[in-house]
This record gives sequence, structure tokens and C-alpha cells, in this order.
Amino acid sequence: MQKIFNRWSIEGITVSDPGLKNYINLRPIIVPTSHGRHAVSQFYKSSHLNIIERLINHLFVPGHRGKRHRTTSGQCAGKSMTVYNIVKKTLEIIEERTKKNPIEVFVRAIENAALREEITSFQVGGIIVRRAVITAPQRRVDLALRLIKQGAYHKAFGKKSITQCLADEILATYNYDAQNSYAIKEKERIEREAAGAR
Repeated sequence: MQKIFNRWSIEGITVSDPGLKNYINLRPIIVPTSHGRHAVSQFYKSSHLNIIERLINHLFVPGHRGKRHRTTSGQCAGKSMTVYNIVKKTLEIIEERTKKNPIEVFVRAIENAALREEITSFQVGGIIVRRAVITAPQRRVDLALRLIKQGAYHKAFGKKSITQCLADEILATYNYDAQNSYAIKEKERIEREAAGAR
């Protein structure tokens, strides 16, 4: 049976959140990269791209927080092998710290960081109305990956490397530690705002 990075098996790993079961792909693949050959197919990433490859793709452009471009992420776009090695080293750190399969830890982190509700704004007459809406399953996974990568990226402007910061963020999200996890903190903030806009 194939293993991710030829090291970690996905045997026995299941997605416990029923809403995300069809959107977190755990298909075994030695080298998690498809070189974008399926980018034109709508929703292909949900059913065919391995979740580790989706993390690799997200790390190319972490993006800015909110609507202001306070910190650029332009320096991140570059070599595929660089990001590939960052993710591989991150999984090694997680395995060393937890003594568990890092793929399972990452899947649980995504489940913990996945939003259930968010706010949308629309115009009624001359006023802007904010309403709570249920988040679509694919968007839940996309937002969880976005929050995890942004939390790691913004912590990496210090003494720690990006691999250490990404491992810290995934582990804090896995443990549902709102104090140390940017993803959990943002999830709780957005869901709190959504609860107030019902």
C-alpha cells in the first residue's frame, strides 16, 4: 500500500465530521503533487486532490489578514520542492512531538478549525444587512487550511523557522488551544459574530 511521502500510512484514518467526509481526500500517494493538471475542473480538488497536496498549494501564497495588505506574502511563491520539503519536515516534527501519525493529527486539526457559520452582507433598500449563513463543506476545508497557513506564516517573522511555526499551529489547532492557535481564535471570533447576526 502506498504511503504519503513514502513514510506515513493513511490506513485507519477516518474523517469524524460527517459534513467534511467527502471533502477531505486521504487517497494514498507517494508524492502529493499533481502539477495543477486538474485546476480547470470544478470541485476536483475536493474529491481527487490529497489533503496534504492542498496544504502544499496553500503555502505558496499565504495571503494577508483581513482586507489590509499589512504583510506581503509575495516572497513565498517559488519552488515546489521548497514547499514540499517544508511540509515533509513539518510532519516529521509533529510525529516526533506527538508519537502519532501526523496525517491523522492534521486531519483532526482541520476538523477543529472548520467553520460552521459565517456572516454575509447584502443590501436591502438603502442599508447593508449582515446575516449568519451556514458555511458550505468545501469552503469549510478551504478556510481551515487558510487560517492554519496564515497563523504559521505570521509567526515565522521571528526566530522560528516556517516548519516549526507550521508544526506549532497544527498542534495547537489539533489540541483546540485558542490561546496559541490563530485558526481556532479566528474560527471562534467569526462564529461569535455569526451568532450575534442571526
